[in-house]
Amino acid sequence: MTTTQPVESFEPFESVESVETVDLRDAEVVRNPFEAFARIRERAPLARGTVPGVEPFWIVTRYEDVRTVLADPRFVNDAANVPGACPAHRTEQVWRARGLPPECETYLRAGVFDADGAEHRRLRGLVHPSFTAGAVGRLRPRIERLAEEHARALRDHADADGTVDLVAHFAYPLPVTVICELLGIPEPDRPQWREWSSYLGRGAGPGLDDALRAMVAAARELIDRRRAEPDDGLVSHLAAAEGATLDPVEAVSLILNLIVAGHETTATLIGNGTAALLAHPEQLALLRADPGLLPAAVDELMRWCGPTLGALPRYATEDVRLAGTLIRRGEAVMPILAGANHDPRVFAEPERLDLGRATAPHHDAHLGFGHGAHRCLGAVLAHEEAVAALGALLLRHPDLALAVAPAEVRRGPNPVAWHLAELPVRLGARMS
Repeated sequence: MTTTQPVESFEPFESVESVETVDLRDAEVVRNPFEAFARIRERAPLARGTVPGVEPFWIVTRYEDVRTVLADPRFVNDAANVPGACPAHRTEQVWRARGLPPECETYLRAGVFDADGAEHRRLRGLVHPSFTAGAVGRLRPRIERLAEEHARALRDHADADGTVDLVAHFAYPLPVTVICELLGIPEPDRPQWREWSSYLGRGAGPGLDDALRAMVAAARELIDRRRAEPDDGLVSHLAAAEGATLDPVEAVSLILNLIVAGHETTATLIGNGTAALLAHPEQLALLRADPGLLPAAVDELMRWCGPTLGALPRYATEDVRLAGTLIRRGEAVMPILAGANHDPRVFAEPERLDLGRATAPHHDAHLGFGHGAHRCLGAVLAHEEAVAALGALLLRHPDLALAVAPAEVRRGPNPVAWHLAELPVRLGARMS
């Protein structure tokens, strides 16, 4: 999994005597990233990460160091914002290695995730009002109703012995419906959007290039349609802003950002959280006994098995010393959220899923939603959806159980996303 090389081989990098190099696509890292990053974290504050087709970058795995990189303004998301340097944009390299169509690059670079400073505040400000606690609170009854409907419909998809894939038939449909309703995507178009965005979630493979081209074209068509036929959805708001505070590429990019990020990570959180609870019956019993624990328990699940293993790389705008290591201007640093959220310096017995932790002060200190100016735009919405989803499952299917052993649950190969390929469950006795 790892090798140790003299730091001089990474000129002009300067740090400690030796630097560990970690292949993030190594089978051991993909299989159990929390254990893998724990070993890396306890050996040294920083290591070097590699991904095929991407230039090496620093990775940080300790809680305080991750918080620093996420919040310190000397680290930026867009490599083009490094003064006097032209560092390779690692995310762009990843997309090229996956087969990103060249004509789509500009759309993936123009969104809120890649912006910094005033540009980031401008783009985020256009959509943020739809994701505040107040806005999500107004959506709560609709989210709870959808969660109940999808939980009830699981039996329609189950086989003769009551086994069903919870990922395909519950974890994904719920957040897809919510974000599409929020954006104003017509109901007949939603299955197609979900199919397209699933290619991005898988990260590579046949169909990715066609899916991206189709998403760009569909987003452009939707903006034009909503300009002519406005509704209450967020796309209508973006269509109205286009030409004034938003250019056409940014408008399309924001829709792609929101539709993909608005359901992929939430679906993964719901799937991961359900799998974790079913594999820990004593914790599931606590939740069944006191459903009021759900909101805080979602934070513990986000810490223990959150969907995002590593945040987007940040680039140093000047020489920065981090945990005793000199990060040179222009060098890329990836914050490893999975390492930070299992750091024993912050969380007692971090490898243990403990819903009792949810009642302790600062139970939400995890970094699963990020930190700083780029903290997840949809954090409140994702949290609310996870609470509603788990609550509906517990109520509607009190005998819910894994249909396979925990070790046999299949996961996808994406090295920065801890997501399930499927989650076979048995629904148990039918409720009236």
